[in-house]
Amino acid sequence: MIMALHAPCAHRTIGLMVNRSSSSVFATGRQLRPTTRFSLKRKAPHATVAGTATGATKEFADRFRLNNLSPQKGARRQEKRKGRGYGSGQGGTCGFGMRGQKARSGSGVRHGFEGGQTPLFRRLPKLKGIAGGMSAGLPKYITVNLSTLSKKFSDGEEVSLESLTQKRMLNLSGREAKLPLKVLGDGDLAFKLTIKAAKFSTSAKEKIQAAGGEAVEVPQKAKWTRALHKRKVAAAAAAALKTAPVPKPITKKAVKQ
Repeated sequence: MIMALHAPCAHRTIGLMVNRSSSSVFATGRQLRPTTRFSLKRKAPHATVAGTATGATKEFADRFRLNNLSPQKGARRQEKRKGRGYGSGQGGTCGFGMRGQKARSGSGVRHGFEGGQTPLFRRLPKLKGIAGGMSAGLPKYITVNLSTLSKKFSDGEEVSLESLTQKRMLNLSGREAKLPLKVLGDGDLAFKLTIKAAKFSTSAKEKIQAAGGEAVEVPQKAKWTRALHKRKVAAAAAAALKTAPVPKPITKKAVKQ
């Protein structure tokens, strides 16, 4: 069987001549399409491992870029623009429906409104502390235990917020940088230390004094309150009256002059 493929140019019909011992048959490419496929292009060589890796790397590099990141097709829908007339294709009610609260002019329902029933954000229980949005859960002191002090300090040293920062036992920033120090009584203390802090737990103070040390409470800045402010203003006014010079009494002689 001898096969001859004729394709002089693109606009001519591709034909196949099949020569057999008894007869010869000519068939066009359209007739052979269901059973046989011919390609005028050369087959690509088999891809090597290095070529496959290079192609995968190039595909990965071309795929993830800031300029070609976009949502998946069908993930985002265009927002329906209501109330734009008959030409918008939304009918005579312009996409608002026949009746109801949301079909009226100037209507609107705030987020979370459920028609008057108790909304979800009020039905759910609230968490305590900072997780529930309340300041009760925020720490009010920087806490240090006696076990930590016994490892980092030696006999006779002075412990304060500054010394703890210098020894890199504390790394304070933000809100914590303004908090005072409190010493807790976890652990034992075998030598004396002079500890300056805003507050001590009862067990910590007893252990410090038992070891021959000293627990010094550093006074803190008083919290501002309206009552405290009024007392300070009244005290300042009273002090100003005491220091002010007493005016001389006006006499008749001074009036004549």
